[in-house]
Amino acid sequence: MEFLLMLHSIIRWVIVVVTVVALVRFALVWLGGQAEQRYDKILLSAFSGLVDLQVLVGLIYLVWSGTSGVGFPSYRIEHAVIMIIAAVVGHLPRRWRNAPAATRARNNVIAILVVLVLVYIGVARLPLGWAR
Repeated sequence: MEFLLMLHSIIRWVIVVVTVVALVRFALVWLGGQAEQRYDKILLSAFSGLVDLQVLVGLIYLVWSGTSGVGFPSYRIEHAVIMIIAAVVGHLPRRWRNAPAATRARNNVIAILVVLVLVYIGVARLPLGWAR
């Protein structure tokens, strides 16, 4: 079970790196007028895929540890629900894939920022919060 928690912790740092790269890239397309590149779709897919992986590992850990004696206190359920909502928001960019490049980049930046806010709130719900 500790392996899952460690994996969950490692994935978050990979997500941080991909998120920073994605925010900078889409901000440059939106505000800097840079042309879209082929790897932009790969970057966005990596972001949403990593968030999905994080949610999956988190849910497995939640169920496994919850049935092994830790239980399901409200803060764990709140954390899981907020993170699932964040994963859904992370997939919203697929809705505007046919929009003009600047609009798509702006919406990608907004979606990623909303995911970050939700993740911040979700982690803050945990007993140790951001101190962990």
